[in-house]
Amino acid sequence: MEHSTGNPAFDQLLDKSKGQYASTKKLLQKAKKVKPGKLDQLFHEAHDETFEEVDCLTCANCCKTTSPIFRERDIDRLSSHLKMKSANFIETYLKKDRDGLWMLQSSPCAFLGADNYCSVYSARPGACREYPHTNRKNMHQITALTARNTLVCPAVHLIVEKIRKGLQR
Repeated sequence: MEHSTGNPAFDQLLDKSKGQYASTKKLLQKAKKVKPGKLDQLFHEAHDETFEEVDCLTCANCCKTTSPIFRERDIDRLSSHLKMKSANFIETYLKKDRDGLWMLQSSPCAFLGADNYCSVYSARPGACREYPHTNRKNMHQITALTARNTLVCPAVHLIVEKIRKGLQR
């Protein structure tokens, strides 16, 4: 594995996710056929159950390996929080991806501390607030993203495994 979460159990889950990625994509593609409300319910229950057991601060792999998309309102909020001009914030921390969206210049996130705490938590981008996106409505719309997130987030792997069991009933 290229990157360690610092938690051996989580590293094992991510390794398992890599090995199961093809079957996870198929499962989540199949899950799109479940009534949207029912699929949302399955995800929300699995999300709540999983996050009673998983503490993101023991991992922070999302902050170490990926970048959220920064919308204009995120840039304005963070710039203000850091007492910077938006243009200076962009120049210091962001770059455009191939789709023209703002993202971090590098990983890990510049705002992630050695203790896995976020130094701008109260002003963090919307994408960070919503991550890992497993408790939102219309989960059938983001099954491909959810599959990719199993490679980054051990909690998403656990959630998808619960969904797998739920769909087999």
